[in-house]
Amino acid sequence: MLKFDNLTKIYQGNKAAVQNLSLEVEAGDIYGFIGHNGAGKTTAIKCAVGLTDITSGDVTIDGVSITRDPLACKRLFAYIPDNPDVYEYLTGIQYLNFLADVYKIDKAKREKNIYALTDVFGITNALGSLISSYSHGMKQKLVITGAVFRKPKLLILDEPFVGLDPQAIVSLKQIMKNLCNSGSAIFFSTHVLDVAERLCNKVAIIKQGKLVAAGETEKLTDGRSLEETFMEVVKND
Repeated sequence: MLKFDNLTKIYQGNKAAVQNLSLEVEAGDIYGFIGHNGAGKTTAIKCAVGLTDITSGDVTIDGVSITRDPLACKRLFAYIPDNPDVYEYLTGIQYLNFLADVYKIDKAKREKNIYALTDVFGITNALGSLISSYSHGMKQKLVITGAVFRKPKLLILDEPFVGLDPQAIVSLKQIMKNLCNSGSAIFFSTHVLDVAERLCNKVAIIKQGKLVAAGETEKLTDGRSLEETFMEVVKND
């Protein structure tokens, strides 16, 4: 579903943010992408979704290249960034309807799926208000709704649990499980290792732009906690 093929990103000054990253996320996977601050997680994700140019290598989604056919590729996935930047001059429902129009979702389907999610997140009553009046957490819930309501084949998230209250975190984890049970795939970065350990069937660890470990969570941890495994792998490469 999502394939990084020797992805390399070098910034000005010959700084390599990501080096020869290769890994594959399959349909049904909840794949955690972990690493310390500055390890290259966000850069890799931005390359995958077409927000950052790729120096060499490629990223494909369901066999479609983000470099050769970015528009077709972007129809296949939904992306939730670490900071919920949205059009604050729109109301919540105007923003969601705008997204539905972009992806050509019919009225009946959009209303059913949108309100099912906003009810779960407790923001239905705020949909008529300008987004500029929303708290950070409400904006995050709105962005999640906008990404999930069309049930994409692939959901890519960058630190999705930051800014969410405990109830919303529980709801998001269940939504992620439901998506994968329906055949979608999820790839997300996180610093919350205990959540990744319980939620992800696969994890990858990146250090200084290089992949240092990847695979099924149970095999990778081998009876230890993910936190212990992460600290050992990062220390010893």
